[in-house]
Amino acid sequence: MNLKTLRKQIDSLDAHIVNDLDKRLEITLKIRNIKKKLGKGIYSPEREYEVLQKLKSTKRGLLPDSALEAIYREVMSSALSLEKPLAIAYLGPEATFTHLAAIKRFGLQLEYIPCFSISDVFKEVERGSAHYGVVPIENSIEGAITHTMDMLIDSDLKICSQIVMNVSHNLLSRYTKEKITAIYSKPEVFSQCRLWLRENFPKADLIDAASTSRAAQIVKKEKNAACIASTLAAKVYQLRVVAANIEDSPSNITRFLVIGTNGAGPTGNDKTSVVFSIKDKVGALHDMLVPFKKYRINLTKIESRPSKKKAWDYYFFVDLEGHIQDKNVARALESLEHYAKYLKILGSYPNVE
Repeated sequence: MNLKTLRKQIDSLDAHIVNDLDKRLEITLKIRNIKKKLGKGIYSPEREYEVLQKLKSTKRGLLPDSALEAIYREVMSSALSLEKPLAIAYLGPEATFTHLAAIKRFGLQLEYIPCFSISDVFKEVERGSAHYGVVPIENSIEGAITHTMDMLIDSDLKICSQIVMNVSHNLLSRYTKEKITAIYSKPEVFSQCRLWLRENFPKADLIDAASTSRAAQIVKKEKNAACIASTLAAKVYQLRVVAANIEDSPSNITRFLVIGTNGAGPTGNDKTSVVFSIKDKVGALHDMLVPFKKYRINLTKIESRPSKKKAWDYYFFVDLEGHIQDKNVARALESLEHYAKYLKILGSYPNVE
């Protein structure tokens, strides 16, 4: 079989793929109209999870799961952008790791709104300027993002999805390594690249910036300067990657949350996040944890945070396996409410990695 014949086969398959994608979008529009009548949100994390799991279970030859998910991420992004596209607020400016996480979840076809702070992301969603927001919640090296935790206590928004992303840091500049005398980035990023910086730039000035993207904006104009940021920042701000993957730990993972006005339905593989405070008595925290053991609920995380209302008064953030609609989860939380001084369910969402 010659090259011309094989290319004709490709052309024929492409025509079928485009035709089928168009039919898929037509059906999506019908589903969207039904959702509008029922008062349901356009984005459905549980349905997205179901679609991707079914696709991954389909027998195929050469196409790996990661490529299949990337392709269908854009297919679903195109569906979400039909008529009036979804607006996604994120901790900006453009090309931050939160921006990358938002694109990873929603694709490239939507409207993205960069925000100056985590508080601003919440405000954009609360007042309806954005349909959803994306904020960081924890890093495997640096720990919890306390500002996000505080906002979850005060806001009525729900967690409806999570994004887990391996963060890779890169040294970007307009200059060669030998000419760099100052490096800009976030303090947390400097901490994650401490050993590499000590070995390669022991005399360089390390200057704090509000974000990795803000660092890139500064470096674009400043002489003999570099920044630590993403490869997307290099593209956006026209910088060169001087050194790639400079983080000290190869497993530098950041978890992000998608927040919205509604939670997600059950998928069978879910996580629920709650926050509670305890009464001031001996054994109070132990009493709070008993219901989870009684109903065989696995806790994947527990983190404390000062309440800021009273000295030595704490909130406890807990992630647990299961959905709020699961019988045992509902019973455990109902029992927990009897012991708690304060209890808030932050949301149930697909437990995707």
